[in-house]
Amino acid sequence: MTAGITARLQRIGTEGRYVVVPMDHGITLGAVTGLKDIESTIDAVTRGGADAVLTQKGIADRVHGNKNGAGYIAHLNGSTAIGPDENDKRRTGSVEAALRAGADAVSFHINVGSKYEREQIEQLGALTDEAAEYGLPVLAMTYARGPDTEGDDPEALGRAVRLGEELGADLIKTGYSGDRESFEHVCESTRCPVLIAGGSPDGDLQSLRDVRGAMDAGGAGVSMGRTIFQHDDPERMAHAVALVVHEDLDAAEALERAELDA
Repeated sequence: MTAGITARLQRIGTEGRYVVVPMDHGITLGAVTGLKDIESTIDAVTRGGADAVLTQKGIADRVHGNKNGAGYIAHLNGSTAIGPDENDKRRTGSVEAALRAGADAVSFHINVGSKYEREQIEQLGALTDEAAEYGLPVLAMTYARGPDTEGDDPEALGRAVRLGEELGADLIKTGYSGDRESFEHVCESTRCPVLIAGGSPDGDLQSLRDVRGAMDAGGAGVSMGRTIFQHDDPERMAHAVALVVHEDLDAAEALERAELDA
């Protein structure tokens, strides 16, 4: 790992742990709740304790000035929910464009097990080569998604995270398998830091329990979008997640400290 990658990883995390709030959903879903006034949302989640926020490059000018010193990640592929196939993520930017947008890292989504896997493998492999030339970290979002793949199956998730490492990623985001014991296999499948996605859990307490389980299994944090930015109080929810990730609180303690209802 180069000095540049190491330095930039420190800008998007804290001592090897990460609370990233992705807000690239506008390209997929439109200006949903939390994204219309994205400036206020970015201000709230970073005041709450998010280490970094993530958007498509076109939103960069709405990020800087509102992120309270947090890091910035530019996402470089996407698709829409109204298109023919949401799994068909297409490249939306270059490493150079991300750097011009002031990014500290770039991210790329790959659906392992989908019919688009081959093209996305090629694209991620090329992206990590390009990013390495500039000392820019790559967060690979490697999801287990396909006709014969269960998105929370630990074996499939283990293959997905290993694929990310094999292709040269520095950080890997994937789904949570549902419990600490099974997620240990996922974390043991790679030496890269593993972050969990937010998913669709049942309430704040369950969300925080999932984060706690992932951390106890060897995870390095979260890349959690709608669970945080669409919360009634994004600042407090970001704070609660940060308390679990960075201060090792359990879910109930974090909920109480953040002054959220169970």
